[in-house]
Amino acid sequence: MPVPESAAFLAKKPSVPPTFDGVDYDDTKALKAAQDAILREQWVKSMMVRLVREELGKCYYREGVNHLEKCTDLREKYLDLLKHSKINGYLFAQRTLQPQK
Repeated sequence: MPVPESAAFLAKKPSVPPTFDGVDYDDTKALKAAQDAILREQWVKSMMVRLVREELGKCYYREGVNHLEKCTDLREKYLDLLKHSKINGYLFAQRTLQPQK
């Protein structure tokens, strides 16, 4: 059963999408919010990979010699998440998507 979000959590919850689409580059606050949203999203992906890797290690230890059969789903999920988990930063996206003047 999901836990209802408190008012304090909702006040700190980010409302900016993790992209530079529609961001006014002259507005410093909006630009910084977009940069923070992109970095936050990259860190979330990185932490998801870490959690899956820890569970995969526990599964390998628990299953022993049968880990190839028993831990297949975790291994596949880990390999899929690993492709997109690198923290790249925001500068490349910011420079390539910035409108030319």
